[in-house]
Amino acid sequence: MSDSATNTTRLARASDFVLRDLMAAKAGEEVIITIDDATDPRAAHVLAGAASVVGARPTVMEVPQMPFQGALADPYIPAPVAAAVKDCDVWLDLTFPYFSGSGPHIAALETGRVRMLSLAGLTSSSLVRLFDHPNYDDIHALQAAVDQFIAASEGEEARVTTPVGTDVTFTLTKPATAKPRVMDGSGTFTPLGSAVIHPLPESVRGRVVLEAAFHEYMTVAHQPLVIDVDGKITGLSGGGQDLRVMKRALNRASGGDGYGSIIHFSHALHPYARRTGSCFVEDIRVAGTNAVGFGIPWWEEGGGENHPDGVITQQSLWISGEQIVKDGALVHPELAKLESVF
Repeated sequence: MSDSATNTTRLARASDFVLRDLMAAKAGEEVIITIDDATDPRAAHVLAGAASVVGARPTVMEVPQMPFQGALADPYIPAPVAAAVKDCDVWLDLTFPYFSGSGPHIAALETGRVRMLSLAGLTSSSLVRLFDHPNYDDIHALQAAVDQFIAASEGEEARVTTPVGTDVTFTLTKPATAKPRVMDGSGTFTPLGSAVIHPLPESVRGRVVLEAAFHEYMTVAHQPLVIDVDGKITGLSGGGQDLRVMKRALNRASGGDGYGSIIHFSHALHPYARRTGSCFVEDIRVAGTNAVGFGIPWWEEGGGENHPDGVITQQSLWISGEQIVKDGALVHPELAKLESVF
């Protein structure tokens, strides 16, 4: 649903920033914006308008809302859309569930031409909050510093806790892909504001207590959803009506073989993001939030972007016994200094 209260000037400025400054769209380039029938149409229209202003050629393509994301979405993606996304320069995906990890998405990247920005469920209000800021370079500096810190900690032991009962340990591995300030090369990108933390899946031990989830849809849990992990996910409990849906989603993402593993953690750090309960791409960027991914690691057979996610908030994070985050705020001196400017 469009948010009519969103300031028109800020919305125009944010969309121009995304096309001109972030995605480096140029005159004559083809821009495809994929939406579904649940997308905020105002967000799609202003992004298309911004593409026209820079001289690019925008096309908005709408699909029925897909029941799953990633590879599980393949049977639901119309052939004309799959063909079109291979023949563009800039692809903005507002669908939710999203295209990333699907067959057409992979085929588009294989052309070496497409630069794709995943904006899963973005609304016009979220567009303003995530992108319309004169100190955007400061946000990038914070993002880059946290990404580099995590990358330099590969092989070290980490622990995450939350006030509602999460307490999990793991070994850090496979440094997260950095988010560039300008997304001008072929590939898939996501907005600034979330540093991905990859664990060695078999090393994860403990309990994660989810406060929200994206299983088959996004929902705020009415009861805490408890995930017990000992290398593999060994048990699920609580969660009310979401328990059954999460079990089904985990089993599906793991190819019908149990519930899989935890394949990523994260630390959100966007100073202006707000928790909406409905916009996935913004909610997992609210400072101190951790988006926890489940399923099969992307580098293993059957892995990819077809995984459910859970959300925990106000996390504390230790790496090799040193506290990096306390109750959602960065406390490591160098990182805290960068966060303090907001």
